Amino acid sequence: MDLDDKNEFARDAHLPEQAKTLWHGRFTGGPSESLLAYTVSLPYDQRMWRDDIAGSKGHVRGLARVGLLTEDERNAILGALDQVADEIEGSGFHFVDSDEDIHTAIERRVTEIAGAAGGKLHTARSRNDQVATAFRLWCKRELKDVAIRLIEMQEALLDQALEAGDAYLPGYTHLQRAQPVLLSHHLMAHGWALGRDVSRLVDTLHRLDVSPLGAGALAGSSLPIDPVGNAADLGFAKPFDNSLDAVSDRDFVAEAVFNLALIGIHLSRIGEEWVLWTSGEFGFARLDDGYATGSSMLPQKKNPDIAELARGKSGRLIGNLTGLLATLKGLPLAYNRDLQEDKEPLFDSVDQVTLAVAALTGMIATATFNTDAMAASADEETMAATDLAEFLVRDGMPFRDAHAVVGSHVQACLAGKGRLADLVAADPVLGPDAAALVRPGVGVQMRTSRGAAGPAARDEQVASYRTMLADEITAIRDLAPVD
Repeated sequence: MDLDDKNEFARDAHLPEQAKTLWHGRFTGGPSESLLAYTVSLPYDQRMWRDDIAGSKGHVRGLARVGLLTEDERNAILGALDQVADEIEGSGFHFVDSDEDIHTAIERRVTEIAGAAGGKLHTARSRNDQVATAFRLWCKRELKDVAIRLIEMQEALLDQALEAGDAYLPGYTHLQRAQPVLLSHHLMAHGWALGRDVSRLVDTLHRLDVSPLGAGALAGSSLPIDPVGNAADLGFAKPFDNSLDAVSDRDFVAEAVFNLALIGIHLSRIGEEWVLWTSGEFGFARLDDGYATGSSMLPQKKNPDIAELARGKSGRLIGNLTGLLATLKGLPLAYNRDLQEDKEPLFDSVDQVTLAVAALTGMIATATFNTDAMAASADEETMAATDLAEFLVRDGMPFRDAHAVVGSHVQACLAGKGRLADLVAADPVLGPDAAALVRPGVGVQMRTSRGAAGPAARDEQVASYRTMLADEITAIRDLAPVD
């Protein structure tokens, strides 16, 4: 069953009302249709059903450990939770009008199955700590999956970098040709950025690995509950220390949405380059047919839609972040219903980044490069200007003076007064040795410093890149497993 299909989880309007609201005892009448329609979160929080059931099972086991449930009651509730899981998995779960969220729906159904024992499921628990627990469990699983997908994209970039060999292209500043760089160097530059994204996700996963279960609505409980045991049972690194903070903290959501927005920005930068590279004006790369689209009108077209959408959807991810931060900024302690708005931005950001990474990884892995076109652009004479200035620096000339000398030759070349190589060769301060730096393919060889864009630094960078990947994989494996 596809849980992302809202139609599968639409309320069954033909079912009779089967449950009361969780707060019905305080009220003389039921909620209005407009209230339910406005406050309902079931269409999107249903994706946390596994996490709610896992959290509820941990809670039930904890209640039994401290004697608040008998063994028979514990078994009845756990069995009912298993049945609910089977029903949802098998499309046999029916929602009713009072199911405002997935948490309410599951508790209602557990009570229907387990009877009086099911009514004890919510003992010493509020939806405030219940939802926060399920949400953290969801984040632990889904953010880890995003990190794994990013590593796969880093590996695809490395594969293409190794395949590129000594191919080189212009490096750009201000989108103007600047200096020649190895294609492998350029591809791995994006891999290093993605590595920081993985690191941030892992850091966030460590910080969010705190169980809020037992915080109750805001102040804990007078019953002898076991938050420490619950945290260990559910695989959290530790329990909460302050109940007010536990139910109101959404730092982990803001962190995650920021991380995903920054991933989106990195993907957008990649997308922008591939839009340029695959254009006729650049002609640096060709997309595999499986990762490009055509035109409904123009028969000749082959469009980089994946790259364009990666660029376009970054704005959506930034919007999710700014919207969430605006929601959080004015909330007093502890829980406020505003926090219901924390889930859609994160769910959407995870969905969009997951789709983008998968599509871009395939696009990059299957693309081919026109290295002749790259080299032709990178061998343009003025690309050697900095090397010419550094030639003079090695002879003792101050860099500012060297910059001016070479700049005057570039200006003369652009004014049509001769080829740069000839102008340099005729200059007694520079001469034929310097002019040799203008020859095709020489410039990229001059990039020799650590981390530079030439062949001399490449092997060390590849080794460091592989170490980064190995460290990332270890960090992911060291994260606590999530059922």
